[in-house]
Amino acid sequence: MEIRKCNIDDIAEVGGFYDTVVKHLDDNINYPKWVYKVYPSGDSVREKVQGKSQFLCKDNGKIVGAFVLNDDPDGAYEKVAWGKPLAEGEYMVCHTLATAPDQQGRGLGKQLVEFCIAYAKEQGFQGIRLDVVPDNIPAKRLYEKCGFSYVGDVDLERDIEEIPLFSMYELNF
Repeated sequence: MEIRKCNIDDIAEVGGFYDTVVKHLDDNINYPKWVYKVYPSGDSVREKVQGKSQFLCKDNGKIVGAFVLNDDPDGAYEKVAWGKPLAEGEYMVCHTLATAPDQQGRGLGKQLVEFCIAYAKEQGFQGIRLDVVPDNIPAKRLYEKCGFSYVGDVDLERDIEEIPLFSMYELNF
C-alpha cells in the first residue's frame, strides 16, 4: 500500500475516485452530504493538488483512499472552544477523507487517519483538527477510535444551507 501526495497527473484519477465514492453514497446513505460532480470533484482535487495538500492511497495500482491534509481550516475554527488553544499554522486539518466502497469496514480509514497523525507530527505541527457533518456517525466513530476528542457543534460560517453546524474534533500532540 502506498500513501502519497498527488501530482498533476493524478487529478483525473482522484477526481474519478471521489465521483465513485459520492455515487455510492448517493445510492446508500450520504453521511457527509457530498454532492456528485460538485464536491469533492475533479475541480476540488485540482485546487488541492496545486496547493500540495491532496493525498491518495493506492493498493495494487488502484486508488482505494484519498484525503486532503493542510493547515487551512476553511471556516470559522476560531469560534470553537478547543481543549488546547492553538493558532492557525500550529495544527493541521484533515478534509475529505474517503475510502473506496469495496474497502469500507477493513481498517483502511484508520490507516489513513494514522498516516495523517504521523505526517502532522513529522512536519512539526502540534495537533490535528477536523470537522464532520453531525449525522456522519461512521466518521465520528473512526476519529474517536483514532484518539480524537469531540469538542462541540459549531457554525463554521461556510454558508451551506444543508449543513448549518459541524461537529468538531481535535487530537493534540
